[in-house]
Amino acid sequence: MVCLFGVGGWTLTACDSKPQPVVSSKTSVAKYEKIKTLQGLIINDDGPVKTGIVKVLTEAGQVVAQIEVTDGPHYSLKVPAGTVLPILLAYYPSADAGDEQRMLAAVVHTGASKFDINPLSTRIAVQAKAMGGYTHKNLVRAAENNGTVPAANKTTAGFRGDPTTQYGGWH
Repeated sequence: MVCLFGVGGWTLTACDSKPQPVVSSKTSVAKYEKIKTLQGLIINDDGPVKTGIVKVLTEAGQVVAQIEVTDGPHYSLKVPAGTVLPILLAYYPSADAGDEQRMLAAVVHTGASKFDINPLSTRIAVQAKAMGGYTHKNLVRAAENNGTVPAANKTTAGFRGDPTTQYGGWH
């Protein structure tokens, strides 16, 4: 139903309040346009790792790139141009280690380049996958579910300090 209103010589039109469906002609695919260097630290339950292998995996499990970690917990590897996201950074303690021994970090944004791989990043990636896949929304929800902040401190209502300093001041 369409209504027409006249106000001071102007004719205003208003559509009914039913939401119109949004049709998207194509979905955007995030991919690296050029070679991308990803880096970070690898820390397991016992502390920083000394050796192992870091692999870049597609969602289907194909190896895109890999590097051997030989001297401490730092890794840095190059991901080829054209690699479509999401991808997984998978740490394996040895060449013959299975998936049950690996730790993960999920990559969904082309702009980020630092990814630590640890038990928390693994829990977040696993939970995001269980929520429907490696998306920004699922990773955020999984991170919130795995956080250590008490529920009372997550909202303004539960904040007990100076309200002018929470979130960096008044907003």
